[in-house]
Amino acid sequence: MSGSFNDRVALVTGGSAGIGRATALAFAREGAKVVIANRGVAGGEATVQQIAEAGGEALLVPTDVSQSTQVEGLIARTVEVYGRLDYAFNNAGYEGMRATIDRLPQDDWERALQTNLTGVWSCMKYELQQMLKQGHGAIVNMSSVVGLAGLTGISPALVACHHGIIGLTRQAALDHAKAGIRVNAVCPTVTRTERFERVHGGNPENEARMAARNPSGRIGEAQDAAEAVIWLCSDASSFVVGHALVVDGGVLAQ
Repeated sequence: MSGSFNDRVALVTGGSAGIGRATALAFAREGAKVVIANRGVAGGEATVQQIAEAGGEALLVPTDVSQSTQVEGLIARTVEVYGRLDYAFNNAGYEGMRATIDRLPQDDWERALQTNLTGVWSCMKYELQQMLKQGHGAIVNMSSVVGLAGLTGISPALVACHHGIIGLTRQAALDHAKAGIRVNAVCPTVTRTERFERVHGGNPENEARMAARNPSGRIGEAQDAAEAVIWLCSDASSFVVGHALVVDGGVLAQ
């Protein structure tokens, strides 16, 4: 561990797999104590175990971010155990049904908004309350390249949520910058995660086509986004406020 986050506390929602797990491990590598908030206990426990095996310290707090009372309890538990909250990565989300707007069921639309958008708002609400007491903090919200541009073949609810997350990020950043709290977002493209492997794994031709469409010539890795989150929380990005950092290998530059 490099120790740049020694004696700091980091919260990662949706930390059971993919970018969430990679970011939790990266926080621990930097010396932070990590709180994993996850609806599924088994995956969260696995992340905690990996951190412990690497010599770090982590705590699992089972949480459904779509439920505001559970989010409030999450922050209370974090402060009860560690006394502070320095960094938060609001990553938990629901992928949503792939359907055009005219075919999207209302219940799927509402589930996506409640988890992805209201969930981020609720997390920020209670994270900010604690950080304002401390007079410092850094929050990174998980968005996506589809928060900046539409994409055919993806859930319209997900696109709407990620656009909304960037808007919430910018507003929160403006509201709290003078209080010593920085709020930013990270916007990855298609990334190799457990979900990606379920959908696309085992098909080398399909993967090769996807990689070829990316100007960098490869598929994004969870570590790519994780390192961006770590940088956005670090003092190295102290003048970066309200920014949606694109981690896409050049997709949006085309």
